[in-house]
Amino acid sequence: MSGPAIDIARQVASGERTAVAVLDATLAGVRARDPHYNSFTLVTETRARQEAAAIDARRARGEALPPLAGVPYAVKNLFDIAGEVTLAGGKVNASNPPARHDARLVTRLRDAGAVLIGALNMDEHAYGFTTENSHYGACHNPHDVTRIAGGSSGGSAAAVAGGLVPLTLGSDTNGSIRVPASLCGIFGLKPTYGRLPRTGSFPFVGSLDHLGPFAASASDLAAAYDALQGPDADDAACAQRAAEPVLPTLAHGARKLRVAVLGGYFHDWAGPQARRAVEIAARALDATAIVELPGATQARAAAFIITAAEGGALHRGKLITHYDDYEPNSRDRLVAGSLVPAAWVQQAQRIRHRVYREALALFDQYDVLIAPATPVSATPIGTDWLTLAGKELPARASMGLLTQPISCIGLPVCTAPTWPETEQDGHLPLGVQLIGAPWREADCLSAAYALEQAGAARVRPV
Repeated sequence: MSGPAIDIARQVASGERTAVAVLDATLAGVRARDPHYNSFTLVTETRARQEAAAIDARRARGEALPPLAGVPYAVKNLFDIAGEVTLAGGKVNASNPPARHDARLVTRLRDAGAVLIGALNMDEHAYGFTTENSHYGACHNPHDVTRIAGGSSGGSAAAVAGGLVPLTLGSDTNGSIRVPASLCGIFGLKPTYGRLPRTGSFPFVGSLDHLGPFAASASDLAAAYDALQGPDADDAACAQRAAEPVLPTLAHGARKLRVAVLGGYFHDWAGPQARRAVEIAARALDATAIVELPGATQARAAAFIITAAEGGALHRGKLITHYDDYEPNSRDRLVAGSLVPAAWVQQAQRIRHRVYREALALFDQYDVLIAPATPVSATPIGTDWLTLAGKELPARASMGLLTQPISCIGLPVCTAPTWPETEQDGHLPLGVQLIGAPWREADCLSAAYALEQAGAARVRPV
């Protein structure tokens, strides 16, 4: 198996390249190309050089190297990096004290030998789908720099799509891994709720927050995911589940998957390019059945209410004292969310559990469900409205139309990049969601790998 990250680790382990040489090339690329993308908000060069030199020293001593030795990566700037301030995209956080420790997932990648080179742009406090950050500037899509990169993990997707680093980490509350992966044309994984620990990351909505990786190949995504797995007593949602490695399954051949297409809501709110993306994936995975998730509309409404209430409660204190420091795109929504009645939240949670049971019934017959990841491809930066199903809708919120119902019920999803090449926006990618049953990330990644092997999903160089 190969992929940019796996190939780098193999080269470093064999002595074909040194980790320091890989780092030098990576930093040169960031300096030369990231001014076009604005994906990085921080470059941790001193730390990166120490980590790369340590890898080379281990090899010189004849030690066996860990699986991601020398692989450069970067993280959304809501992950704690020891000695750095965790911005979470917000100006209001800039005066906070530096983090004392790395986030748990950063520690796990370091233990796997990966080299951290920086932090990445995002929507303020992860509340958005476009990464048009008022404080740190908009993140630009590497395939068309006049377009959005998606959000809220826009910098994480753009850095991989632009070839700056082979791996990044992001977060997904309502679609913030899947939306930018779709719009930037790369692979992204939102695992099952509670699969990966969130310890040391800036929270948004505790009952909906997920963390996960981005990569330029399905095998790299699986390698990163395997390095990140494991229970964590410091995150109550992630205290029990044991690691279940996926990369060996991909390498030795996965079982035949039963795949269906999610229709109904997921067809009705998809534009022509999104529908074409699903057709490409369905043909490659031999998915002929069309099924529906009856409560999808209600699940999205429930996600909005839970997000507003928990996000508003989290920021209520600082909104009172530092309102002007918050981004105009999100501060009024946070204030409104802090006023949501508790009865609404209770009802939203009941709906969430009902739709979860509806989804489980589908997985009695199928292993993977296909749906578009975004209703349209990347819109021009500054777009306020788009037309879907004959209706004018707010562009920023509508990028999450197809992701919110799925994250609300915590299912694992791998986004795989397709290139529908339709008449409109034919130069842009649009991803599909490969949705699995709870704790079945292996099925999602196997489906993504199968699409990649069939040529139906691929990352195109910029």
